[in-house]
Amino acid sequence: MLFLDEPTSALDVSVQAEVLNLLVRLQQEKGFTYLMVSHDLAVVDHMCDRFAIMQHGRIVEVLDRDAITGGGATQPYAKQLIDASLEYERAI
Repeated sequence: MLFLDEPTSALDVSVQAEVLNLLVRLQQEKGFTYLMVSHDLAVVDHMCDRFAIMQHGRIVEVLDRDAITGGGATQPYAKQLIDASLEYERAI
């Protein structure tokens, strides 16, 4: 298991994509399991099968990846966080 704490947060978009694709490849080839901390739901969507939403240091909801675009969150804070992230993505 590898712990990844914001592994690409300080990288430009092209380098970020290279690092994420390398991590995906290593996971497929070597069977790695990642525990990743990220504020970037696009990275979560690319890298994770499941993710947890935390509020005030506590997990408030655990969701499958498709909940990001499929509206699967049930907890109000999780819904707000996902909706805000999707709105930001559309504005870019």
